[in-house]
Amino acid sequence: MNLKKEKGSSHPGSADGEWIACHECDLLHMRAPVPEGGKALCTRCGAFLYQNIPNSIDRSLALYLAAFMLLIMANCFPFLSLKISGRFVENYFLSGALMLYRQGMGEVGLLVLVTSVVFPFLTITGMLYVLLPIKFGYKPWHMPLVYRLVKVVKPWSLVSVFMLGVLISFVKLLDLATILPGISMYSFIGLMVVLAAAQANLDASSIWQPIPMEHKKDTPKPFTTAFEHNLIACHTCALLVSKANDDPPHNGNCPRCNTPVNSRKTNSCERTWALILSASLLFIPANFYPVMTVIKFGKGSPNTILGGVIDLIEGGMWILALIIFFASIVIPVLKIFILSFLLVSIQKKTPWRSRDRSLLFRVTEVVGAWSMVDIYVVAVMAGLVNLGALSTIRPGIGVIFFGAVVVITMFAAHSFDPRLIWDNAERIT
Repeated sequence: MNLKKEKGSSHPGSADGEWIACHECDLLHMRAPVPEGGKALCTRCGAFLYQNIPNSIDRSLALYLAAFMLLIMANCFPFLSLKISGRFVENYFLSGALMLYRQGMGEVGLLVLVTSVVFPFLTITGMLYVLLPIKFGYKPWHMPLVYRLVKVVKPWSLVSVFMLGVLISFVKLLDLATILPGISMYSFIGLMVVLAAAQANLDASSIWQPIPMEHKKDTPKPFTTAFEHNLIACHTCALLVSKANDDPPHNGNCPRCNTPVNSRKTNSCERTWALILSASLLFIPANFYPVMTVIKFGKGSPNTILGGVIDLIEGGMWILALIIFFASIVIPVLKIFILSFLLVSIQKKTPWRSRDRSLLFRVTEVVGAWSMVDIYVVAVMAGLVNLGALSTIRPGIGVIFFGAVVVITMFAAHSFDPRLIWDNAERIT
C-alpha cells in the first residue's frame, strides 16, 4: 500500500505523525498506521518504507533460533553422497570450499565459504545478540554496531543461491553416478526457508527506541525531500538527522545508532563507473577461459561457461541450460548495461521516467547475487567428484575471473546512490 492513513493498528516501533524519508528518492512522508501485516510504500518511487508485523520480536527471535540450530546441523552431517562403480564418497557442507583451496583456487574457495557459511552465521548470531536481550527488556551492549554489521553482511548471505547451485549440481551428476542427499542437505533446505521467514517477520523499527527529530523552525511540507529541509535519513535506523550547513557531504554520525550519515554517497558515480569498467574487463577472460573440467576414465576436456550451457542443451537439460545462461551471462551483462545507463542519465541530469529507472536499479540489486550460482555449482561438483582417473571434476581459471565479476558488480550496485536519479526529477504536486 502507499503511505496513507488507514484503519488498523499503528506502527509498533514509531509514533504516528513522525516524519521519515524514503531511502531511494529522499521524499519526506509522515508516518501513518498500516494494518497488521501491511506495508507502506513510497508514493513517488514505490520503494519499501516500513511494515507492521504483530509480535515481530517474538516471531523473528523464534525463527532465528531455529535457523541457528539448522545451520549447525548443516555443518555437522554429510551433505551429499556419491556412488559410482562400487565406490562411495561422502561430501560435507565445507567440502567444496576446501577442495577449491587444495586445487589452487583459494580465492574462490574463500568466496564460497564466506557467502554460504560465515556471513549467514554472522547474520543469524548477530540478530540473536540483538533480539534476545530486547525480548527480556534489556538493551544489548553495542547493539547499533552489531546491527550495522548484520546489515552489511546480509546482502552477501547467499543461502538461496547456494541451494540453487546444489540442485543444479545434483541434476548434472545424475548421469555420472547415484547421488544421495544427506541430513545436512535437508537441514540446509530448512535453513533457507526459516532464514527467509525470519527476515520477512522482522519489523526493524521495533528494535529502536523512538527519538524525536530535532525540529527546525520550518515544518516539512508534503512532497518535499529531506535534502530540501537540510535533513538526512539514517540508512540503518531511518532517523532523520539535521545536516550541518558547513559540511555538505557528511554530517557526522546518527545520534541513535552511530552510523555515519550523508546526504548522498560520496563520489557515487565515479566509484560505480570504476567498478563497472573493472567488471567489464574481467568478464572477457571469465568467458574465454574454462571454468570446469570433467574427467571420466582419464579423458576430459575443459568447458567455458558457454560451452557448459551447450553441453546441457545437447544433453536435453534445457531448463538447467537456461538457468546457467541467464545467471552467468545475461544477468552480469544486463547489470553492467543498466548501471551504465543509470549513470549516464544522472550525469546528463535527465528527469526522464525516474520511477522506472528506480525500479530498474531495484531489480538489478536483487538479481545480481544470483550470478553466484555457477560458482557454487563448480564448488559442489569439485568437492563431491574426486575419484582420480575414474572420475574427477576440476575447477578452471575462468571461475576466478567470473567470481571477481560477480563480486565487483555487487559492489557497484552497493556504491550506486539511487537518490541521484531523483535529484533532477519533476516535483510532485
